[in-house]
Formats: sequence, C-alpha cells, structure tokens
Amino acid sequence: MFGLERLIPIGIRPRRSHGARAVVTGAGSGIGRAFALEIAVRGGQVICADIDESRADETVALIERNHPGAAHAFRCDVSRREEVEVLARFAESLFERPVTLVVNNAGVGIGGKPVGEIGFDDWEWALGINLWGVVHGCEIFAPQLRAARRGGIINVASAAAFAAAPSMAVYNASKAAVLSLSETMAAEMSGTGVAVTVLCPTFVKTNVARDGRITPQSARLADTLMRLTGFSPDSVARTTLDAHDRGQLYVLPQLDAHLIWLLKRYFPAQYTYALGLLDRLLPQEDSTTTDRTSVSDKTGV
Repeated sequence: MFGLERLIPIGIRPRRSHGARAVVTGAGSGIGRAFALEIAVRGGQVICADIDESRADETVALIERNHPGAAHAFRCDVSRREEVEVLARFAESLFERPVTLVVNNAGVGIGGKPVGEIGFDDWEWALGINLWGVVHGCEIFAPQLRAARRGGIINVASAAAFAAAPSMAVYNASKAAVLSLSETMAAEMSGTGVAVTVLCPTFVKTNVARDGRITPQSARLADTLMRLTGFSPDSVARTTLDAHDRGQLYVLPQLDAHLIWLLKRYFPAQYTYALGLLDRLLPQEDSTTTDRTSVSDKTGV
C-alpha cells in the first residue's frame, strides 16, 4: 500500500496539488467541498462542479473570502456524459490550458436491502452516479491531463470497495469498480507525469446517510457511526492531496480501513463468515427506501 515514493526526499517530489488547475465534482458539500477549499489554499484554481448549483455557489463563496478569483461554480450531472463533456470544454476555456488535477468525487449513498430486493431502478440510479460519473470524468479528462504532462486524477471510492458488507451490494459494487478503474489507470499513466490516487475511507462526517437511498434503520446506524468515529472531510482531503503529491495510489485514511483491508486479504473465508453472522444478528427492518430524489451528495464514504 505504501510505495517506494515515500523514500524520495520531499524537496524533489512534484507537488501536484499546489498551483493546480483543478476540477472537483460533487464540490457542493462534504469531501468535495473540502478538496476544493484545500486546493485553493495550495494556490490552485478550482472549478466546483455539482448537480446542485446553489451548493456549488456556496463553496465558491467560502473560497472567495480568502482567495478571490480562485474558484468557479459549474452545474453538472456527472451521470450524463454530455454534461461532463461540457464541463471539460469549460475548464479548458477558463484555464486556457489543460487541467492538471481532476477529483472525481460526486457520489450517492445507497443501502439497506439484500440483492433480489434492491430493484433495477436503484441499481441504475446509483451506478449512474457512483460508477459512470467517475468513468465519464476519467475518460473525458484523461486527454487533457496527458496533454498537460503533469498532475493527476483522484477518484473517491470507499472502504466499501473491498469490505463487501451485506445489504450494500449496489454501493459496494460501484466503489469496487472505481477502485479497479483507478488501479488500471495508474498502470496506464505510469511514466507520463500523471499520477492516479484512489481514496478509500470508512466513515467521514458528511451528509451521505441522509441524502441517499438508504433504508431508515441503516441510515440511522450510518449517521451514528459517522458522528462517533468519522473523520472530518478537511482532514481526509488534506491527507489525500499530500498522498497524491507523493504519487501514492491507495489512500486509506483511517485505521479501521487498514484493518478491513488486511483481514479481507489474509483471512477471506473467516472475514466473509463473520460478516454474514453479524448481518443475521442485527435487527432487520422493512426495506422501504427513503427519499428517492436524485440529490447532490458529495462524498465517497
């Protein structure tokens, strides 16, 4: 998980996150907003893209207090390829040069139902944002990054990508795909000057449990765990950008994420059995969903 780049003296490492020409999706709140704010602190210019333009405007206003002219709001539904293409053209026009940093962060929470009860509407909705949103960001912005010959892509996945918790199949599958996509791109970008980093946190203090399609009991549990154990989005964003500067592929910012990674790798059968047992012991609930409106959640928990 920790590469040889950690042995390179800090003074000669490329500081990709500093002075970046950046695009952050899902920048209206949570981790996305934290990324946008930190990029501005590091002397960069950032386009704050979000499906909810008012939230993007709020992020820009926060940045403008201390960094006038450093941020720009842009409404974008990342599940729609044509809107991400417009975002890319806007970025190149605004910066008058290729972007050097793309943070594919926009995502939605979904969970509480076993496979067979989820329904294809929820599969299509969540994969459209969590997976296709990242695919669009990578496929469309990769040529600009290659042209810049520096910088990188940060994809926000989740520890759910490898934790495989029951009743979270849609979320798990979407984040596992983002993890695999990031690993593949890291190999493809090797030697180009463009780094790829994938963020896999556990609980971060965001609104993902309230804004997604999560059954009531699961949402309450997730919200409680976020309050009690969650890291702040600001801390996660700083840690990830620092890791990206080092050329680090995986970022697991919390101890529990590392423990899950190791348990799953070295004790896969026991890990899966324990998860299933825990799932059966937990109280079950009616699988009706909460608000099914496509909202602009910005996390990658």
